[in-house]
Amino acid sequence: MRQLRVGIIGCGNIFPMHAQSVLDRDDAEIVAVCDSKEDRANAKAEKHHCTAYTDYQEMFQAEDLDVVHICLPHHLHAPVAIEAAKRKIHILTEKPMSISYADAVAMVEAAKENDVTLGVIFQNRYNPGSRLIKEMLTNGELGAIKSGKLSVTWDRSDAYYQNSDWKGTWEMEGGGVIIDQAIHTMDLMHWFIDSEIKYVDATISNRAHEMIEVEDAAEGVIAYRNGVVTAFQAINYYSYDAPVEIELHCEHGIAKMIADKAHIKLYDGREFIADNNPQETFHYDSGAKGYWGVSHVKQINNFYNSVRDHTAPDITGEEALKTQKMIAAVYESGRKKARVTF
Repeated sequence: MRQLRVGIIGCGNIFPMHAQSVLDRDDAEIVAVCDSKEDRANAKAEKHHCTAYTDYQEMFQAEDLDVVHICLPHHLHAPVAIEAAKRKIHILTEKPMSISYADAVAMVEAAKENDVTLGVIFQNRYNPGSRLIKEMLTNGELGAIKSGKLSVTWDRSDAYYQNSDWKGTWEMEGGGVIIDQAIHTMDLMHWFIDSEIKYVDATISNRAHEMIEVEDAAEGVIAYRNGVVTAFQAINYYSYDAPVEIELHCEHGIAKMIADKAHIKLYDGREFIADNNPQETFHYDSGAKGYWGVSHVKQINNFYNSVRDHTAPDITGEEALKTQKMIAAVYESGRKKARVTF
C-alpha cells in the first residue's frame, strides 16, 4: 500500500496532535512541515525526519502531497485550504474554517471543484458524552428537544494575548470568546439539534480586557426552524477554565453535559451516564494527553480512512459550514445590535 504523503502547516501548540496521529498510521508519512518561524519549522522537521519550509506555496510546489493539515492562525485557513484544493491535495483544517462565512463557502466550493476531501476539526463530537446524547436523540429515547442552554466561562488573561502575535484581533483571529473558546460547545449544541437556524439574536462586548479588539463576552438566543430555542453565554475573563455546560430539555427527559460527562435522566426513571475513559490516552512528544487528545486522533483517523476509501468523513466542509454560519450570525447580530434572520 502506497503511503499518503503528508504536510503539516503550522508548528505551534496543536501540531503534536496532528503529527503523532499521522505517525501512528501505517498508511501515511510526514514528508514536510511548514511554519513562518524558521526555528520552529526546523525543530519539527528534525524531529520527524522531513523537510522544513517557511512558505507553504514553496512546499506545495516542491512536494507531491496527498494530504495537508492546516494548524495556522484563523485568517490563513481559507487561503491555504483553497490553494491546496487547487493542487488536488486533501485538506484537514483546525477550527474555525475561516473568519468569514464567504471564505468558508469558497473553501467548500474549491474542494468540490477539485474533487478533494475537506475536513474540519470538531473533535468534541467524538467524546463519549457527546456520542451518548446524540445517540439517544437519534433513536428517539429522549424525544423531541424543547429547548437548550449552554455556558462557557473560561480564563484568557491579557498575558495570554500578549504571548500571541495574532490572537485578540479581528483581522487575524476573527473574534474572541465565540470563535476561539465557545465554538466547540456551540458546535455540539447545533449538532444535537440538527436543524436549520431561523434566527440569531446576540450581544458581544469587551468587558475585562485592556489590550484586545475582540469580544470577551457574548450571550444570546439561537432559534431553529424545528421550533427549538437555545440560549448561550460565553466569557473568557473568569478566574479559571470552568467545565462547559450544556442542557437539553427534551420530551422524555433532560440531558446534561458538564465538561465531557453526559448525564441523562428520563422521566420514566432510567438514567444514563457517559464519561471519559481514564485508561484511554494519547501519547505524544514528552507526555500523555488525556481524552481530549484521543478524540482528536479519532477524528483524524476518520478523515484518513475516508480519503483511503473515497468516502465522506464524519465532519465534512459542508457540515462544518453549518457551524460557521451560526458563528458568523452571532458576530453580525452583535455588531448590528439586531436580530439576524435566515
